[in-house]
Amino acid sequence: MAITQRTATQSTRTSAHYRPALDGLRGVAIAGVLLFHTGHLPGGFLGVDLFFVLSGYLITGLLLRELRTRGTISLASFWGRRARRLLPALAVMLAIVTLTVWAMGPADLLRSTLSDGPWVQLNLVNWHLLAESASYWDRFGQERVFAHLWSIAVEEQFYLAWPVIVLLVTRSPRRSHLRVATAAVVISLLALVLMVTLADPIDPTRVYTGTDTRAFSLLLGAAAATDGVRSVLLRLPRPVRSGVPLVLMAGLGAAWAVVDGVVSPWLFTGGLFLHSLCCAALIAWCADHPGSRVSMVLSWWPLRRLGEVSYSLYLWHWPVIVLLSPEATGLHGWAWTAVVAAVSIALAAASTHLVENPVRFRAGWARGRRGLLAAVVTMAALAALWLALPGPATQIVDVTRLG
Repeated sequence: MAITQRTATQSTRTSAHYRPALDGLRGVAIAGVLLFHTGHLPGGFLGVDLFFVLSGYLITGLLLRELRTRGTISLASFWGRRARRLLPALAVMLAIVTLTVWAMGPADLLRSTLSDGPWVQLNLVNWHLLAESASYWDRFGQERVFAHLWSIAVEEQFYLAWPVIVLLVTRSPRRSHLRVATAAVVISLLALVLMVTLADPIDPTRVYTGTDTRAFSLLLGAAAATDGVRSVLLRLPRPVRSGVPLVLMAGLGAAWAVVDGVVSPWLFTGGLFLHSLCCAALIAWCADHPGSRVSMVLSWWPLRRLGEVSYSLYLWHWPVIVLLSPEATGLHGWAWTAVVAAVSIALAAASTHLVENPVRFRAGWARGRRGLLAAVVTMAALAALWLALPGPATQIVDVTRLG
């Protein structure tokens, strides 16, 4: 029998593994990204790193629990759950935004939207944007409504590869946590070396949005989900343990307030790695100390509510910013930010409660063979959308008049 959304939510909330502070951290992350994109928090882009670390932590925790209870990991079931979690809201956003841009957007925006959309669908848009030389840090370049989805592509690529690696390194059930932690740390260090080697101080977009150079953020979160790494924090002397989360919170807050990706090349020679490491330590602390003061602060109701809609809010906020630009609305500063935030949160809430949660918790058709068929139909419909919509007319320049 299908369970109601209320029942599903309550069962999640009462789960022994649920930690409200982690939802609060999601809220902090999406708030930072929103303030960064509206020009109020120079280091708010680091919220993406916090998302990455959280994803690595939570996904690895699920994999290790499945390994402990079943003795193996069902890749098909894992990927099916990820598809139910991520695809419905993404597909709806892609269709609505594309049709909106086609109906009322300028020609250049429509051109980039139709070009980027298929790569978003294939979870390769980060590599597509790099091939197009679309700089993440170019604040005066052409805006693209799907440019922010590079991070979703990085996560999706991680979801494809990491469960396979976990399954391979845990063929022997002995010391599975140690094996997973070792794999995560080794690959993280390789990604760090690659970032330092490839970093361009003029434009670090390649190392910032490339999956190979950003893997350490997700993998440090993965390492933090293992028993051995978490036990390190628990072994610290009590006075030190009580001060760790406060130091981490203060350090992360200071970094978000002052760091600027354009003029902070040290970020790409170890700074992002250190930031991700601090995020991983804070997440592990909150998970193991749900009653601590820091965890209680992060469990504050508005932060948790924001965290619960953070995925859809991330999907919608950038298209809203592009389509409701200061030039389009006539608003500026905090007034414009308030409008953008209100519209984005309203769309995110609608997406969460009308699309995400019903498919995740209630839709029996979204599982098994019917779920696979639904995913195939959705992907085919999106592919048809990119092909069916006419692009803007090509502008012809009369070179004889240039003189």
